[in-house]
Formats: sequence, C-alpha cells, structure tokens
Amino acid sequence: MDFLHTLFYFLVAISVLVSFHEFGHFWVARKAGVKVLRFSIGFGKVLWSYQKNPDATEYVVSAIPLGGYVKMVDEREGEVNEADLPYAFNRQSLLARTAIVAAGPVFNLVLAVALFWSVLVIGETGIKPILGAVEQGTLAAAAGFVEGDQIISVNDKLTPTWTEAMTVLVSSALDGEQNIKVAVKNIDDQQAIRTLELTDKDSEDPDVLYQRLGFKPWSPKLQAIIGQVLPDSAALAAGLQQGDLIVSADDTPMNDWMQWVVYVKEHPGVPIKLVIERDGVQLPVTITPKSVAMGQKTEGKVGASVYIPEELMKSVSVEYALSPLAAIPVALQTTYFYSVTTLKMMGKMLIGKSSIENLSGPISIAQYAGQSATMGLVPFLKYLALVSISLGVLNLLPIPVLDGGHLLFFAIEGIKGGPVSERAQIFFQQIGIALLVSLMALTMFLDVGRLF
Repeated sequence: MDFLHTLFYFLVAISVLVSFHEFGHFWVARKAGVKVLRFSIGFGKVLWSYQKNPDATEYVVSAIPLGGYVKMVDEREGEVNEADLPYAFNRQSLLARTAIVAAGPVFNLVLAVALFWSVLVIGETGIKPILGAVEQGTLAAAAGFVEGDQIISVNDKLTPTWTEAMTVLVSSALDGEQNIKVAVKNIDDQQAIRTLELTDKDSEDPDVLYQRLGFKPWSPKLQAIIGQVLPDSAALAAGLQQGDLIVSADDTPMNDWMQWVVYVKEHPGVPIKLVIERDGVQLPVTITPKSVAMGQKTEGKVGASVYIPEELMKSVSVEYALSPLAAIPVALQTTYFYSVTTLKMMGKMLIGKSSIENLSGPISIAQYAGQSATMGLVPFLKYLALVSISLGVLNLLPIPVLDGGHLLFFAIEGIKGGPVSERAQIFFQQIGIALLVSLMALTMFLDVGRLF
C-alpha cells in the first residue's frame, strides 16, 4: 500500500508538471499561428485520444507518464501539405520560435508562483522557529545565538516556521553565501540581527553543514509516550499504539522521549526488548528499529512520533497565511529565491564545489511525492512548486535536446543572421543526449545507493 501510495502521487505530480510545461509550448504556438498536430501527455502506446476533426489538434494520453510532447507542423520532421506551410514552426520568425520554445520552462516557473501563492493564501500550521540549546563550537554559537531565540527572517526572507527557517538557512549556505543575516527575537521580545559567517567548505555537504550550523529546535522535556504511528513502520510491526508509555528498553528506564530517540538511533537493526504501559497495565514488546542511512552513518528509526499535550502544542505552533493580494509578491520572491538557488547549486556541482549527493533521481522524487502527500495538501503543493522550479531551470540550461539548447541555437542564429547548420545541430544534440543519459544513470545509481 505504501508503494502504491507513493507511485500514485508521483504520477499525479509528473502529470501536472508535464501538462503545464507542454501547455506552455502549445498555448504560445497556437497564439503565434503554428498548427499543432498533437498534444501528448506521456510517451509510447496511446491509451486515450480525442480529436474534434481531422484538421484539429489530437489530444493524447500515452502509456509511459514520464514526459510529454507537442508535435507541430514542421518541414524538418516530414512532408508538409502546401496549405499548412504558412503554419509550420520552421517558417515562423525567430522571435516567435524563441517564444514557443521558452514557454515550456517559463510556464513551469509561473506554476511555481501560483502554487506558492496558493500555499500562502491557504495558510499552514508549523512549529515556531525557536532555538533549543546551542552547542559550543558551532556556527550558531559563534554568531551569538542563544536558547530561546526565535528566528524571524533569513536574509530578509520571512521564516514563520521551523521548516521554512531551516530550508532558507541551508539553501543560502549551500548557495555559497558566506554572511547570512538572521533576524531574531529573544524571550524578552527584543529583536537583533545575528550574522552567520561561513567558509567555502561549509557549503559542500548538506549533512555536514547542518551539523556545523548547530541549530536545534527548542523542545520541552516530554514523557516517552507514543503519539502517531506511521504506516509500514517498525512501531506498527511491533504493535505499538498511540498512548503507549515506554517504561524501559533492554531494562534501561526511559525517563523522557529524547532518551528514547537517542537509544533507538544507536540500535539500527537490533531487537530492543521494551516494557510499555497501556491502560495501566505493563506489557513486554520487542521492536527492531529500521536501519536508515544518515549521511556517512546508519541510524535506527521506529516510525513513531511523540505525544504532545494540546496546550503545549498550541504554545509552540504558528498559523501563517496572507491575503490574496499580499501573497503575490511573497510568492514571486520565493520562486525567484529557489530558482537562483537551484541554478547556483547546479553550477557548484559542475565545478566540483558541491557534492553530487545533492542530486535526486526518479526514485527519490517519487519518495518525496509520497511523503509530502502523507503530510497534507500544503506540503504536497510546496513539493510540486519546488519540482516545477527544478524542471523549469533544468530545461533552460543551454544543453542541446533541452529547450535551453534550442534557445542557444536561436541566439546563434540571431547573431550570425542564419540558422545553425543541420549537421551541427545533430552533432550537438548527440552530445546533449549523451550528457542527459549519463546524468540519468548517475541519479539512478545514487537513488539505488540510498535505498540500500
């Protein structure tokens, strides 16, 4: 069921993003007077098609939902009826062809703005970005952060929740920024600006970076009581239920939740003999934490969250939403931030200043789709926005075969006053295909490595 859940939301995500990308090409092509023969979501065998009449566009859904295409009348792709020649793509002006090709990735960025806007208007509930104890020797300690500081913004970008604050912090650091300004409010409601000073080495590995930053959320001392039990988890397999109090583990008393978390992390794949209290009765339970790779080490995970009293949850929670009008500039700013961050990250990986471990392949992307959908509508919309940005930025790269490669050829055509020769285009497209296949093989290799 977990696999089907992940697969379903992955297909939903890909279908939405590809449809919007291809619709960009389709819509601008139609506006430019180009005849569109087929609008397809997916490749391979046709599962469904609709065509109003023989001269109209055929709308198609195909069997392999990992992409799509818009087929236009084009003399380079086959013989064209004389009546259709004025509507052929290759006969349009350079400006029109450029607009048609650029429309796909631009529509992905527009979709990201719309999704972020929706998230801001719907609103979300998160944990306030309040810092816990700050360890000495970390970047946070060097910048003067103390326990109880609440992060307000990072580099002038509002960060109302812990997740948003950490995402912007880590993204800015990985982006190569060496002076990150963080606005905070202390327990006396006094505001201050603290500056994180980083080096080039700090931005190479996300896991090492997070440890170096030293930010941990404030956490009250909670009893080791089970809250939510996740599906397909070690906790579910062991029969743990919401409300169970963990009394001891391997005869070691569990005084609070964090002690239990640390104990689980230190025992990946090792059976743990528990004594739990359920409805006033103590019961023996054996649980085997799953082994999960966390950077260079392996940790245990049981797939259960802590029970938090409702009053305490309200005190540390924040609801954040904007009016439809106020959300527009924030959505634009957020899309711009992640677009630039994605582009810079790609550049750093290309020159070897960032680890290739930052790459995600189809397996990882599918897992993120399932996980975000499990968390709710807002996390899933955020996931769609981020992947849409990645798709838009990637397609704008000047690599033959991608939209950006075609735009590069058009730029050369504009400079030299004539199109790039067909032979040269074929040669560079072969190089582009080789690069993309290599990239796909690498991301698949990394994904399989993460699984095992």
